[in-house]
Amino acid sequence: MMEPDTSSPGSSGDVTALLLDWNLGNKAARDRLITRVYQELRRIASRSMRAERSEHTLQPTALVHETYKKLIDQTRVQWRNRAHFFAVAAGLMRRVLVDHARRRGRLRRGGGVPALSIVDEVEPAAEERPVDLIALDAALTELSQLDPDQARIVELRFFAGLNLEETAEAVGSSRATVHRDWTMARAWLHRRLASP
Repeated sequence: MMEPDTSSPGSSGDVTALLLDWNLGNKAARDRLITRVYQELRRIASRSMRAERSEHTLQPTALVHETYKKLIDQTRVQWRNRAHFFAVAAGLMRRVLVDHARRRGRLRRGGGVPALSIVDEVEPAAEERPVDLIALDAALTELSQLDPDQARIVELRFFAGLNLEETAEAVGSSRATVHRDWTMARAWLHRRLASP
């Protein structure tokens, strides 16, 4: 794994220092943190939204802002590092997207919700099948009961768009273990989502 560049404004070391200051109640550190990570959150949101239907009403900027509102309300989280921050952000983005899909489903006759794909970009030969976001959320909740690590990896890879190395850092595991769990979780989800 590459060493983080602690000299850049959004570097791992800088973000971790701001997170630790935020833990101590420093709201200015929280505000500086959001400024530093905004572009990364925007990239994650864009990646999460890329698989959405073109008529999706939630834009990446709105997803970032909704996630930000939820992030600043996190009072019980003891931030550890950059990877932990983005793991929490991934979970919050998941909640925002699922809540949005549920609201849209209630508004539309027939409850049509956005279709997404859980195909790994690294494996282009895999068959891409759209996935109902609400069904995916339910399946992930079920998977978290069977294997919480695999569910967390799917959340980080799918909702946060983290690559294998970033996901391994966030969950404190090796890249090989994350790759194996990601492959197994995707296979389980494909079976679960394909069943009636």
